[in-house]
Amino acid sequence: MLKKIPVSELRLGMHLHSFDAAWINHPFWRTRFTISDPADLAAVAASSVRECWIDVSQGADVAAPSASPAVALRRTRRVAPPPTRPAPVARCAMEPGDLGDELDRAAALCRRSKDAVASMFNEARLGKAIDAEHCRPLVNDIAESVYRNPGALVSLARLKTADDYSYMHSVAVCALMVSLGRTLALSEGECKEAGLAGLLHDMGKALMPADILNKPGKLSDEEYAVMRSHPERGHAMLVEGGGASDAVLDVCLHHHEKVDGSGYPHNLAGSAISLFARMGAVCDVYDAITSDRPYKAGWDPAESIARMASWQGHFDRAVFSAFVKSLGIYPTGSLVRLASGRLAVVLEQNAQSLTTPVVKVFFSTQSNLPITARRLDLAKSNDRITGRESRTDWNFPHLEALWSGEHAR
Repeated sequence: MLKKIPVSELRLGMHLHSFDAAWINHPFWRTRFTISDPADLAAVAASSVRECWIDVSQGADVAAPSASPAVALRRTRRVAPPPTRPAPVARCAMEPGDLGDELDRAAALCRRSKDAVASMFNEARLGKAIDAEHCRPLVNDIAESVYRNPGALVSLARLKTADDYSYMHSVAVCALMVSLGRTLALSEGECKEAGLAGLLHDMGKALMPADILNKPGKLSDEEYAVMRSHPERGHAMLVEGGGASDAVLDVCLHHHEKVDGSGYPHNLAGSAISLFARMGAVCDVYDAITSDRPYKAGWDPAESIARMASWQGHFDRAVFSAFVKSLGIYPTGSLVRLASGRLAVVLEQNAQSLTTPVVKVFFSTQSNLPITARRLDLAKSNDRITGRESRTDWNFPHLEALWSGEHAR
């Protein structure tokens, strides 16, 4: 039986069913567990959440009131559980909102998501079961951000530090999977299932030795063999935890397969690889190569797209083409050269033309000096992109801040 109570009345032994607040405001990556740690009570007390639901059939009830029945009724309300909200209308075709409007919300979600995934990885390392269903509120919030503006969360998640990589990689792949699903015209439910698969695809890395996972140099053959076991380790973990659909389990197990059959762990080829696993392969690689790692700096987004396009036999071509469409030929944050001789960083995509994004010009190659930064919609300009530029060649120290503002790391 569910009971709604003030969080001030939470006690050890109570079974927490849910918080009466948005996921981003509560202090745990999951709900529906019995409170056994005083630190959990302290975390709730420090949050902005004021009320929650407990399940008295699975845990302790509130203490019997010593006050009059009327006072007790005011202190603890026994009401019916909240009604299930109808499924929102599918929004896979909705027009994106302004990048600037979404960046602040996406930045807060990135921070909260990193903490949630870090907690989940830590529980996995301690041998605790991971129930995929507990992750759905997080996936829903990530999907909502992607629906509002795909470029904001996807691009901010790329700005992870090497130390944050394991956690933010999961968040980034979740967002990329949702965005790719929209481009492939999947239903909203399928987009969110793809996002859940992306969030959990690398859970096996929680069980990898830290010295191998964070090694700054090339792995030995023995170390690489250990790393190659992470899909199977993660799959076994999710099977044990329950709650993961066949699609989620499949992405976890097969996101390193390649369409030419040279991937692992089962050397699957072509149509033997599920659509979701083919999507996961593209999203996983893109975020990996655009992120700073212990052993290398991340590549420019546009350069990464170009390199991935040249890899024969790696990706499903139709899925990869949809991925490029979802991000743009020049994804947000790409450094490009214009016909005018100016350098610019890409801000947003133009849904009608992948070659004419909105950019911010900031440097003249003719004078070799910075110029006043200004926004330029190439779809409404005579100027055009003539090619990508190497970040390494130019080494602009504040390039990310030009498009992400205060959210650059």
